[in-house]
Amino acid sequence: MLRSFSYLTDHPGFCGTIKNSPSDFVVTEIEMPQHVLRDTRPESLDESGEAPLGRSSWCLQQPKKLRTEPPGPCGEGHRGGVPGPSERDPSWARGDFSASPKQNQREGEPELTSDLEEASVLDSLLGKPMSELLDKFACDLKDAWDLESDAGTREFSLGPVLDKKSRAGLHSAVRQRFPFLVTVTKDNEMVVKGNADYRELRRLVTEKETSAFFKFLDAKLEKSTFSFEPDGNKEHRKVVHHFINRKFGKLLETKSFAVTNGNDQQNMSIMVRFREKSSSRKRSACGFQEKQDLYTAFTLQKENLETLEAISFLAAELGVLPSDFSYTGIKDKKAITYQPMVVKKVTPERLKEIGSKMEKKGMKIHNIHATCQHLRLGQLKGNHFEILVRDLKHHSHDSSADLKERISEAMENVKTKGFVNYYGPQRFGQGQSVQTDQIGLALLNEEMVKAVKLFFTPEDTDDPVNNAKRYFLQTEDAKGALVMLPEFKVREKMLLRALNRYGVNHEGCTKGWLNIPHSMRIFYVHAYCSKIWNEAASYRLKIYGSKVVEGDLVFSEENHESISLNDKVHVVTAPEEASNKYSINQVVLPMVGHSIKYPSNKVGQWYHERLSKDELQMCKFRVSPLQLNIPGCYRPILKNVQNLSYFLEGSENGTEIEDTHLNESKVSLHISFDLDSSCYATVCLREIMKCDF
Repeated sequence: MLRSFSYLTDHPGFCGTIKNSPSDFVVTEIEMPQHVLRDTRPESLDESGEAPLGRSSWCLQQPKKLRTEPPGPCGEGHRGGVPGPSERDPSWARGDFSASPKQNQREGEPELTSDLEEASVLDSLLGKPMSELLDKFACDLKDAWDLESDAGTREFSLGPVLDKKSRAGLHSAVRQRFPFLVTVTKDNEMVVKGNADYRELRRLVTEKETSAFFKFLDAKLEKSTFSFEPDGNKEHRKVVHHFINRKFGKLLETKSFAVTNGNDQQNMSIMVRFREKSSSRKRSACGFQEKQDLYTAFTLQKENLETLEAISFLAAELGVLPSDFSYTGIKDKKAITYQPMVVKKVTPERLKEIGSKMEKKGMKIHNIHATCQHLRLGQLKGNHFEILVRDLKHHSHDSSADLKERISEAMENVKTKGFVNYYGPQRFGQGQSVQTDQIGLALLNEEMVKAVKLFFTPEDTDDPVNNAKRYFLQTEDAKGALVMLPEFKVREKMLLRALNRYGVNHEGCTKGWLNIPHSMRIFYVHAYCSKIWNEAASYRLKIYGSKVVEGDLVFSEENHESISLNDKVHVVTAPEEASNKYSINQVVLPMVGHSIKYPSNKVGQWYHERLSKDELQMCKFRVSPLQLNIPGCYRPILKNVQNLSYFLEGSENGTEIEDTHLNESKVSLHISFDLDSSCYATVCLREIMKCDF
């Protein structure tokens, strides 16, 4: 798939072979920092707990404030302007605000810092002088708000912050210290300004409530809730409900519930919680109660197996569907790979029982334990690779006598400059007679029968799976093919069952595709989109090289939740090209879809011509009959390799070699490196070695 594609670097490279055996290619997933699948199920009340909420409330637990606030910077809690509800009517109870931070903190959540600690964090990040200037800006802004004067245009620059991690830490520290401020990044410069939403809410409730609400919102702790002070004014509660739904409706939901004070007097309060992205809920006697699913987490070690094939084996043995498994990414087949997985509706004990059977199929199951949630695709930091390259030699056109120098030159070049971020050949079904992108194209064109026949195209081998596929294509006898297929071919069997019931026609094939999990259906469409991206990246480098030109797309790191993905993608202007404002490392290319924008230069024109070639010039990138929605995204054209190291070892005794000149037939190259998620080691090796695999 990559043979004719452009390279980034110009060193000669060298030849060698990879994946002579699975142990030559070991992949270990790198989890997200602090990525812990923690138990987020609602806590049950013990006998000494708080009173139940009753039928009109969310069940199981009295809502709590995230924490109480001591008097904050700039005299929080002592402001002018419109009085909040508790200031208008002293008879209103103070709710949970009187509790200590320890009492309000949910078990398992990080302890929140005090104002002094937050100030100290900012001092260390900004330096004392800049931190004091920020304090003054914040206080001046709050004073202007108290006087109801126009402070909407006030901004304060923290100066350029080049390191991305430092920016992220600074964004978080500023928001925790000053919830009424927002931070944005403009071309690496961090700018602070007032939060208009904060100002609007503080006109409705107390300063204390407003500050605590925005800290709750910023923390984004799953299953946490926030309650406003009791409010007996129904019309006022409506206004608060409306404000939260209007500003944060996609993220939060609100509910009024009854509370009782120490004198057994009832009042009403508003509780806020984060919306469930995908929850299964059932109606109970006391309102909505979440239906608890059983999840078991484990680490899957597999050898010489595709990820989906391994899942099919596991699903067949456990009596569940492949869609009951979740994982963060697809791993190489001809390799030894380690990756976390979660299976639904299976106990840890049941999973342990099948361990010995799975070993016979090339799998081992480690670190089995109960958890409370599934994994998501892309929910990983990256992958660590340990690779052995054998049969080292010069390229046929290279007359250099020093192979070790060639290897060193290649390693240092890619370590410094990176590599073109192509999708690897395994994305497309490397070595198969029909590649996954061809099936994806047929699905995008809604050619359902063609897509099915491509899916069942056999390889030229004599085995039960390919014999069953061959029989189906020759006879269209879905029932007969079902009998021939091994049990572990779950996807094929699900599709054939629907074809047997509905027929091998457009309607029947549509229902057949709907019979397999959504993640598998969209996998083929994404493969086609990946192929187009690869071709676009190669074309972009051929015509413009490493120079950033007018019309290129670059990704802005302006970090504000209200900014859409497309707004973060900037089109390079002619003056910016002339001033060399951007580097090639900032250039992105779109993955085709219905919600992306294209470069406004020759590359954009190329996209339109290329889609027309596949009769997709009018494609809306929504396949409604299959419930497929392809909005598109952006992918950096270049990527860097991290923690790259290597050494040469003798094939006879495995010892590291220091000799200047090598006996090629007896030497192998051991390479170790880390890549970000969605990057391919074979693509990085291609850049290093100037070989296609």
